[in-house]
Amino acid sequence: MAFAAQFAGVYLNFNPEDAASRSRKLTAFLAEGMDPQMGWDGFGSYAAVAIQPYDIEATDAHNAVVSVAFQTGPRRLMLSVPIYYSGDEAGRRFVVAGRPAILPAPAPAELPQVAEPEIDEAAAAELKPQLEGFFKDYASGEAAGLERYVAAGKSLPSFAGAFTFSQLKEVVVPVGGATREIQAVVVWAVPSGDVLPTPGTTDPAAVGGTLEQVYRLTVEKQGDKWFVADIRGGGRIVG
Repeated sequence: MAFAAQFAGVYLNFNPEDAASRSRKLTAFLAEGMDPQMGWDGFGSYAAVAIQPYDIEATDAHNAVVSVAFQTGPRRLMLSVPIYYSGDEAGRRFVVAGRPAILPAPAPAELPQVAEPEIDEAAAAELKPQLEGFFKDYASGEAAGLERYVAAGKSLPSFAGAFTFSQLKEVVVPVGGATREIQAVVVWAVPSGDVLPTPGTTDPAAVGGTLEQVYRLTVEKQGDKWFVADIRGGGRIVG
């Protein structure tokens, strides 16, 4: 699949100025005697990014059709590439065995509705100031500060200044006991290039931006305070 994706990176990017270079690069993938431009007439241009292997359909021990996903402009498409595999005795080599075909990408899956959990508003109110402190130190990497919010016996890495905490936008806390899995919607301040956003500036190049993300956290109540035991990427926000 990696071989097909590498081929797609060359095949799907062309313009007249680079025609000779593209042809030379394609020869590393093509069977002997195949058209070195693979059907392109030398006019026009095309550009593809985000090229990734997607699927493989084997027809026998040596032949397969590999599907590669890619992006061109605002569109997501697929490239179907016929591949021949020589096998162990012939050196485990690959070659493009025929003309590829561009196809529409599958439409996004339909997301089913899920039931909203029973929410513990009181626990959410207790957790919010704790989580604001946690995410601030989680972003900055201030180790001593972060320890104040982490459950006893646990250790969590941090961003070490890669982002700056901007806002805890939402906390979803289901009803439960002293240990719960919650979700938090966090807004990070994103640096502009290598420079952190400057408060009060109106220069778009220096302001930086914000990025809203969702996290799942395991929290434990010890005494009268909540502490973070684990943090992972979030799922669907249903609260």
